[in-house]
Amino acid sequence: MRKIFEFIGDLIRPLIDFFYPPFRKYMSLQFFRYGVTGSANLVFDWLLYFFIYRFVLQQRMVHLGFVTISSHIATLCLKFPVILFSGFLLQKYVTFSYSELRGHIQLFRYLVVFLINLVINYVGLKLLVDYFELYPSLSNILVSSATVIISYFSQKHYTFKISPQNS
Repeated sequence: MRKIFEFIGDLIRPLIDFFYPPFRKYMSLQFFRYGVTGSANLVFDWLLYFFIYRFVLQQRMVHLGFVTISSHIATLCLKFPVILFSGFLLQKYVTFSYSELRGHIQLFRYLVVFLINLVINYVGLKLLVDYFELYPSLSNILVSSATVIISYFSQKHYTFKISPQNS
């Protein structure tokens, strides 16, 4: 399976790099790749959130017997594993493909950063939807956009850390 992901990463990377030259003056290639893959995953996140919230849960509360979860929080929980793995695979095989850390260490570290972002998303959604009464999909866009910069530096310096001699 790893070989398939490496192959797909090897196909995606040159496609992204083709569009890099106009941005060379403003950012590193790695940051550009992060921006493209992160943006793609973020848009996927927004679409998945909207689809689950609107069509799967139909904006209804989720009753689990012992607890009832609001539809916007249940949607967050349902999209979590999909976005976790799509983001990890894009970052590992496209953006930070030169990291020498072992895959399971990267995945654990990615999960830590992702969980921190999940808490930020949870708190943000609770505030924006429950207290400020903004529409859940718009709130999701606002909150997830706020975590992008934190995520980049966390992924670069922690999850997919590259030793100074290899950078």
